[in-house]
Amino acid sequence: MSPDLYHRRATCRLCKSSELISVVQLTPTPPANAFVAEEGIDQTQSVFPLELFFCERCHHVQLLDVVNPDYLFRDYVYVSGTSPSFVRHFEEYAGNIIKRFQPKPRALVVDIGSNDGTLLKFFQEQGQTVLGIDPAVSIAKAASDAGIETWPEFFDANTVKRILAEKGKAAVVSANNVFAHADDLAGIADNIRALLAPDGVFVFEVSYLGDVYEDILFDTIYHEHVAYHSVGPLKQFFAAYGLDLFSVCRVSSHGGSIRGLVQIAGGPWRSDESVEALIAHEQALKIDRAETWSNYGEKIISVGERLRGLLSEIKGEGKSVAGFGAPAKATTLMYHFGLGPDIIDFIADDSPLKQGLYSPGLHIPVIPAIEIYQRKPDYRIILAWNFAKPIMDNHKKFRDDGGKFILPLPRVEIY
Repeated sequence: MSPDLYHRRATCRLCKSSELISVVQLTPTPPANAFVAEEGIDQTQSVFPLELFFCERCHHVQLLDVVNPDYLFRDYVYVSGTSPSFVRHFEEYAGNIIKRFQPKPRALVVDIGSNDGTLLKFFQEQGQTVLGIDPAVSIAKAASDAGIETWPEFFDANTVKRILAEKGKAAVVSANNVFAHADDLAGIADNIRALLAPDGVFVFEVSYLGDVYEDILFDTIYHEHVAYHSVGPLKQFFAAYGLDLFSVCRVSSHGGSIRGLVQIAGGPWRSDESVEALIAHEQALKIDRAETWSNYGEKIISVGERLRGLLSEIKGEGKSVAGFGAPAKATTLMYHFGLGPDIIDFIADDSPLKQGLYSPGLHIPVIPAIEIYQRKPDYRIILAWNFAKPIMDNHKKFRDDGGKFILPLPRVEIY
């Protein structure tokens, strides 16, 4: 496979140790958002290893197989603003940060991986100066055109030098579900420290490893997510780079995430008990032990057997099954459980960026959600399971007309 597309690193991206153990092996997949147009469906897409490693020194869980970020992110098709629940989440998020830290009017807020600017819009409405940094060229342009200045760049040292020269220090730097995306976390930590004002705050959200373990949310493992975070390793990591993780809370997004608050070491914000409380929780779950993750694969197999058995029974009765939602996590779930076009006839999604395309590798067509009512499948498997409630609430008519929903995770259930 071309080294331009993929490489395997040899050290932990948090502590740089080479004491790494392979603990979970999932089915290799294409990049989770590598949707293709109709003219590309006859071409076989490259797949990459999807293998989870545990660091024996700092207990961080991660992928070592790294797909070129240009390949992953320059033509990105995920946007936050198409999800009403995420819009509400970001509105609450911005309000919480402003209320707690009270940045001055027109203070600089920089969002790393800002996507379509949904979060920054709420900071802007509160009188802050905002800047998005996102390598997805078309999404960055659309955000800028909508009034949220967005640079189509990666958050590297050159970008930070430009921000400092043109905008100055930042009162708030945020990164939402992207601190898990970067291979060079050490470089990002250095860049955040350089960009923050002395009383500034770095706030990040990432899927929480504790939830990934407890609810068997294995489909959140895909190539964009090279790091699977827990609080213990993160506290050590930030301290090593002159930063202080002083508060953490759990939030419901993506099936279970954490929101962490970080300041320059010696900064003015008081640490609370949340960091140590979550470290104790992780120790109780034993997710800081390699053997816990070595047994995780068996739990995944058990879920897969239940789901595949149910879907095979449904198809054997001559019933039709459609997917609902085409999130990145669906690629991992469908590949690992063998859910191809023989099982799922099509996938409905609300995002115009995905409609008319075909799913990564398996090439299942993606259609607008409204077409569900013309095609009338018997069952809809909710691939975007973290939005199951609003999806079912918004499509009550589907159930009223006799259709049924299947929830694959955290438990296989029919509604």
